[in-house]
Amino acid sequence: MTDTLQIETRDTVRTLTLNRPERLNAIDAPLLDKLIAALTDANNDPDVRAIVIAGAGRSFCAGADIGQMIDRTPADWERIVDHYLNPIRLISSGGKAVIARCHGNVFGGGLGLALSCDFRIATETATFCTPFVKLALAGCDMSAGYFLPRLIGLGRATDMMMTGRTVKAEEAQAIGLVTQVVPEDELDETIAKLAGRLAAGAPRTTAFTKNAIRKSLDLTMEAEFDYEIFAQVQCLQSADHREGVTAFREKRKPVFRGE
Repeated sequence: MTDTLQIETRDTVRTLTLNRPERLNAIDAPLLDKLIAALTDANNDPDVRAIVIAGAGRSFCAGADIGQMIDRTPADWERIVDHYLNPIRLISSGGKAVIARCHGNVFGGGLGLALSCDFRIATETATFCTPFVKLALAGCDMSAGYFLPRLIGLGRATDMMMTGRTVKAEEAQAIGLVTQVVPEDELDETIAKLAGRLAAGAPRTTAFTKNAIRKSLDLTMEAEFDYEIFAQVQCLQSADHREGVTAFREKRKPVFRGE
């Protein structure tokens, strides 16, 4: 039986590949639990410095598996909907840089998963959609209600979430939904270079920077300043910072060890 989540580590980059290509990598309960466990492990592994989330076959992810949308009690649905947000929480709160490898359909919960990542690299044929309203569901599912307005603005997010229309890669880049659009045959190389660059950074610096960015979405200016002061003081005392200064003076690339 094929594993529905493939895990591969090269150097310090961990790639998690959703592997239900016959279902366009729709996330069912077993795959969800595997993804939660894999993200938890990657976040806790000091040897992992960057994470890539990908999808096998023709698409990144078509969202949650509609086949699981059967009659349940409100209490059951509340537990399930909350559980589907746990990968989003782990991506957002973890101190590792996370890249979404976007190709084919990036729909529904798949879009929510991609939105929670720090970078979204897409092919020229990738398409993006929050189709929930077409199923008489709230358009804010799987973190879209939180991340989409912050990424592309209230007006554009309203358009996507209330109409359920599909956005092509060119528009997605123009409105800030994706970080970069590349030809399909350049996708893996582009992601590998970005992941390698991120993994080469000082781990604590990456974590503090990511946390500062995420906190800024909800904090006041002064509260964000307080966190910036805290983060910078911690980094200034680190061995990696001293290595960075030494390497700069010696005109060489620094070697950060997470110290």
